[in-house]
Amino acid sequence: MATATAATVDIQRLSREDYDRLVEAGFFHPEERLELVDGVIFGMTPQSSRHATAVRLVQLALQTLYGEGFDVRSQVPLVLGDDSEPEPDIAVVTGHPNDYASAHPTTALLVVEVADSSIHHDRRRKAALYARCLIPEYWLLDLVKGCLVVHREPREGAYTSRVVLREGDTVSPSTHPAAAVPVASLLPRR
Repeated sequence: MATATAATVDIQRLSREDYDRLVEAGFFHPEERLELVDGVIFGMTPQSSRHATAVRLVQLALQTLYGEGFDVRSQVPLVLGDDSEPEPDIAVVTGHPNDYASAHPTTALLVVEVADSSIHHDRRRKAALYARCLIPEYWLLDLVKGCLVVHREPREGAYTSRVVLREGDTVSPSTHPAAAVPVASLLPRR
């Protein structure tokens, strides 16, 4: 009787430097929405109207909260180590946009991902990446369940604090504990 053997699959991981060279060389179509996470290039699904609206609502709320001295960036690269260059829906970084004219930021105070079809990727891969890179706070706005999952206290590649907030709740970024942002104001109308 023959025994089945499992096929092995080799995954060629890219460095961020290799990825940036491919981008600069025009290897990818300009309209492609891609990001590098742990050396793997992931295609991002096109945004629904609800997703785009939620990103804008979060951006507006955080821009109001964070003033001068902070840059609330939307869907632009964040350099996280030698093999990751995600494009979070929102990243709050210190400084002014001109501070990043020659290089993307390498950390953030707060990262927000809006998830509908990307929930698995955002909940698993991205959360682990942000925790490993010691991003102090990660919010996952889950459009399917209509909630905000707040992750804090990264340790050993995982967040040790996780709180689920609903429409009637408020959220305060750890850098602005006196603020109270209504979770309902971040969710698009149905």
